[in-house]
Amino acid sequence: DLILEVEHDCTTYGEEIKFGGGKTIRDGMGQTNSPSSHELDLVITNALIVDYTGIYKADIGIKNGKIHGIGKAGNKDLQDGVCNRLCVGPATEALAAEGLIVTAGGIDTHIHFISPQQIPTAFASGITTMIGGGTGPADGTNATTITPGRWNLKEMLRASEEYAMNLGYLGQGNVSFEPA
Repeated sequence: DLILEVEHDCTTYGEEIKFGGGKTIRDGMGQTNSPSSHELDLVITNALIVDYTGIYKADIGIKNGKIHGIGKAGNKDLQDGVCNRLCVGPATEALAAEGLIVTAGGIDTHIHFISPQQIPTAFASGITTMIGGGTGPADGTNATTITPGRWNLKEMLRASEEYAMNLGYLGQGNVSFEPA
């Protein structure tokens, strides 16, 4: 079991923004009634954020593909405690994170793909993306982080479809032989 204690609670209870029929992300409630250059592109609502700076209960605002801020998102004109950078407008997409943990993911760029058992071990240590090569428990996989040949790459892609891990395979791209 995982037990976390929220250190920074940005929620105004009863004023949370939620999307759906009869929920608060709509005109005149948690969403402003007109477009603005300040509105977010995406709001991730009611997340439990685990970060090196602490554990937060907050909304996450995304603008131009980047995290714009964390805190209380919504309609600043009608709701108390809404952060200036977290304005929800008519063009804001919503993603519900109630009951979910949001955390940064690590990228391991030196993987010898030897067995599927590497995936849960990587997840347990915070890795969300694995990049490397190999074909399983073979001498070539133990020696290098590339996947040799088109057929092997195709089979590794097929074999990895069932996993939630982000996987990237490196293929051999050159040889030292010069044609005569």
